[in-house]
Amino acid sequence: MTAEAEYHLRIQDLAIDDRPRERLAAVGAAALSHAELLAILLRVGTKGENAVRLAERLLAQWGGLPGLHRMSHADLCQMKGIGQAKAAQLMAAIELGRRIAVSSPDERPAISSPADAANLLMYQMSALEQEYLYVILLDTRNRVLGKPLEVYHGSLNTSLIRPGEIFREAVKANAAGLIVAHNHPSGDPSPSPEDVAVTRTLVEAGKLLDVEVLDHLVIGRQRFVSLKERGLGFSK
Repeated sequence: MTAEAEYHLRIQDLAIDDRPRERLAAVGAAALSHAELLAILLRVGTKGENAVRLAERLLAQWGGLPGLHRMSHADLCQMKGIGQAKAAQLMAAIELGRRIAVSSPDERPAISSPADAANLLMYQMSALEQEYLYVILLDTRNRVLGKPLEVYHGSLNTSLIRPGEIFREAVKANAAGLIVAHNHPSGDPSPSPEDVAVTRTLVEAGKLLDVEVLDHLVIGRQRFVSLKERGLGFSK
């Protein structure tokens, strides 16, 4: 195959077994690469590259799926090969993924491990470029009470985090316990000394209010750290 012929290769020119949609039907979505799944959403490529090659280029430019997750509609529209329609398709897929990640079955989910709590927030929080702090309220059986609550966002100066604001909704909802979670936009979920100090303060405040602080999670890029598991800020 000449360089020119390869340059103009279209999805239709690929062997049927190599076409993303046909491969998905034959072997299932889980067997496809990130680029192949993205190509199905893009549907068509641009001059000189088919949808798979376009997807590979965009993933490389964005820094993989986490980078795509953080892109705004305007950012996507500025990328070569992505117009209004493709940008809308990608944003819709990302939003559907977010809704699936936070949707609950009819029975309220119960939190039995730090991973259970992290899974409620990981998809959303790992892509945030500012710091956010959320609170998950729990009943006496550690079942989630409503949606996670955003309490703070912006540059989280630990001196601005007030226990009264963390516990206000917990007291209103008659929650038995809560889990605090915040993100590190750097992607590194390693707790800082300030994170540990805030945790210690909240744990003590919870004892006074009879609302147990069950954990404090720090969320990075598809990773998280449980301060409770590490014994940071929680008395043993």
